[in-house]
Amino acid sequence: MGDDKYAIGLDFGTDSVRALLVNAENGKEETTAVSDYKRWAEGKYQDPASNIFRHHPLDYLESLAQVIKDCLSGVSKSIADNIIAIGIDTTGSTPAPTDRQGNILSLKKEFAENPNAMFLLWKDHSATEEAGLINNTAKNWGGVDFTKYSGGVYSSEWFFSKILQILRIDRDVREQAYSWVELADWIPAVLTGNTLPENIKRSRCAAGHKAMWHKDWNGLPPEEFLIKVDPLLSGLRDRLYTQTYTSDTPAGKLSKEWAEKLGLSTDVVITVGAFDAHMGAVGAKISEGVFVKVIGTSCCDMAVGKKKKDEKLISGICGQVDGSILPDMIGYEAGQSSFGDVYAWFKDVLSWPLKELLEKTKNLDKDTAKKLSIEVQNKIIPEIEKQCMKIRPEETGLIALEWLNGRRTPYADQKLKGAVAGLSLGSDAPKIYRSLAEATAFGSKAIIERFKADGLVVNEVAAIGGITKKSPLVMQILADVLDMPVKVAESSQSVALGAAIFGAVAAGYYKDIYQAQQKMASPFIKTYMPIDKNVKTYKRLYGLYIELGTKLEDFLRKL
Repeated sequence: MGDDKYAIGLDFGTDSVRALLVNAENGKEETTAVSDYKRWAEGKYQDPASNIFRHHPLDYLESLAQVIKDCLSGVSKSIADNIIAIGIDTTGSTPAPTDRQGNILSLKKEFAENPNAMFLLWKDHSATEEAGLINNTAKNWGGVDFTKYSGGVYSSEWFFSKILQILRIDRDVREQAYSWVELADWIPAVLTGNTLPENIKRSRCAAGHKAMWHKDWNGLPPEEFLIKVDPLLSGLRDRLYTQTYTSDTPAGKLSKEWAEKLGLSTDVVITVGAFDAHMGAVGAKISEGVFVKVIGTSCCDMAVGKKKKDEKLISGICGQVDGSILPDMIGYEAGQSSFGDVYAWFKDVLSWPLKELLEKTKNLDKDTAKKLSIEVQNKIIPEIEKQCMKIRPEETGLIALEWLNGRRTPYADQKLKGAVAGLSLGSDAPKIYRSLAEATAFGSKAIIERFKADGLVVNEVAAIGGITKKSPLVMQILADVLDMPVKVAESSQSVALGAAIFGAVAAGYYKDIYQAQQKMASPFIKTYMPIDKNVKTYKRLYGLYIELGTKLEDFLRKL
């Protein structure tokens, strides 16, 4: 035990950061801790109605310090002294503007309360106009289509869309922003003390999937293209980066400042960062033919394939990038902009009278009314799912579209909205909920069909994330709709586990990611098998889902 080595996986999510301490020899998860982002929890810097979601960098810095201290508080000094690496994953694309020294602008007094000077969270979809401009220019400027390795459609969720929007709407930020940095690149830079824009080791994962980086055009799209999109982008390329790195590469070692803050050694290796879903796929044993679904508020889908001389382009996805998941394979990304968010939205709709009426009633004291409201809210989804289990797939009479936060894949379009068709006076809450669960599964099937149509082999599905453990209903519907086994990873922290696996490789404990996966990756605790009679029903209903989406797309964009 005294000779064992350990790695920490740091997972920066939407609401909080998680730290997972893992035994590098066998993957045993020793301890974990979570720290919520204080300002975000208070509802600051977000406007859901306008699709604006920003994070203050102090939320990341404060939670980073707290979560590692909390994680290490329950372990012996001998374990802490044998931590060899910290692997880092984050949401993305989540960029922020920096000054010449690499300081995020909102860390400076004059920008402290300016959301445009903060990190623009992945789910910020306010740059739809800019995404459209990038797509239109890429298809019509007369040169290379720089979106071709990004599925052929550039999204408002991504790097250049967000940058251009801020440059257009905020003169102060435009004049002070020297460069821009992804959160996945900034956290390793902070921990290693290398925040100068030209010194940061940039993530291959982030650059390839969200910033149109590719070796064929020597990195990012050229200046000539960017100024065709908008002259405001002039000169930015030279202040960004050319070289990128996979996450088995060290970004550096823990700086003296952060080593003292965290109580760790300056010998601790920090990985080059990557996006959460990509590292989660590694934690869930991704390999060729295994399609990994990272299911949370949204859903990210991961696949890998061998590199080929004549690379087949898969259209309509979120990119295919050499080394973005496994260092020597092509990584493919897709996903749904809302998955768990769909169920949370329905719960919020049903909870409205509890919050607005019950909690304000004069027939109960305020404290009792509040407790009763919360108790009922917490029981809504579990009870509805029990009722849904009694409903056969053909009984709802409903077809829903899960695009409540736009559509990420196939073919990104953040202007789309959700819908439920077929409502009648017999459409009760369980039937509507089941139709929403089926819609999230239909959206997953549409993604897999898109991959298969362009030649990628998908034999089975591995699923990670909270919903996989909480909802047998959703997981069984997913298996039935996909007509494929769906395996659930044992680890509740597969994303942070993947980050720790990369940490062990970057520190030299393993020679490569495959050896590390073999020893450290999560086993599976359950496999959902398709039910034949449901599979037949869902094949028909999936056809109706596709038909409904096709007919309503133009209409929904107008709303």
